[in-house]
Parts: sequence; C-alpha cells; structure tokens
Amino acid sequence: MLGREFVEMDEVIEEREEKKIVDIFADHGEGYFRQREKAVLQDIAKRSNLVVSCGGGVVIDEENIQILKKTGFMICLTASPEVIYERINLCTKRPLLQVTNPKEKIRELLSKRQAHYAQAHYCIDTSSLSVQEVAEKIVALLSNDKKNITNS
Repeated sequence: MLGREFVEMDEVIEEREEKKIVDIFADHGEGYFRQREKAVLQDIAKRSNLVVSCGGGVVIDEENIQILKKTGFMICLTASPEVIYERINLCTKRPLLQVTNPKEKIRELLSKRQAHYAQAHYCIDTSSLSVQEVAEKIVALLSNDKKNITNS
C-alpha cells in the first residue's frame, strides 16, 4: 500500500543463519538470537523506503529502539493476550511461547516489554482489526505525520 519493499527481519535472520528461528534458539539460546537480530536491524537501517516487520522482542535492547526511531517510524502493533494466544495457538515458530502455559507467558512478555513498546511513535491495538484495517490505519498515520512534517 505504501509502494515500499517489505522486509521480515526473522526471514533475514533465518537466511543468514541458514536455520529456522526455533532452531537458532534451541542451538544457541536467546542471547545469540538477539545479537543476530541487532546485526540485521543495523544493516536494514542503512537502507531506505522499507516497511520492516520486527519481532516483539527487538525492543528489549534500548539501542534497537533508538535505531528504529532514528531511521523511520516505529509502530507497535499490539493485541490483548487472549487475541495473541488465539492468533499463535497452533504456531510452533515462537520459541518463547513453547511453554506449558503460553497465555501466561504472553501476559508476562507484554508486561515486561510495555515500557519499551510505549516508546513507539504510534501504537495500534489490533485486537478487533483485520489485516487490511491495520494496514489502512498505518497508511493514514504515516500520511498524517508526513503532512504535519511538511506543514511545519
């Protein structure tokens, strides 16, 4: 909708590591993954006119937040823990949620990350929105922001 290239950071990490995210976590742990994630973000930040999809944990590193905010608009897409659970319930690609009680883990992660998510330029609660509605909201936010910058 924005006429920009879409980059999924997890896919870039998987390509570079030549393994799935779940296997990176299993073989090397979260710390290693976060290092790879940061390196990919730094490389992506050198490019322009992209729409970048980051995982929810990218914000636990304050430097990553600064990179995101300095090089573009950081938009946090969130939802209620129940909606997140319903969306990922059958997904095995989320290593942090491969636990006995994923709903509780979702609540814990959202709580831990809330202050980081709040640093985004914009936050959108996607709980009751379709993918199309979320995309339209993002386009509208960016259009309004561009008008505000132009009119300043």
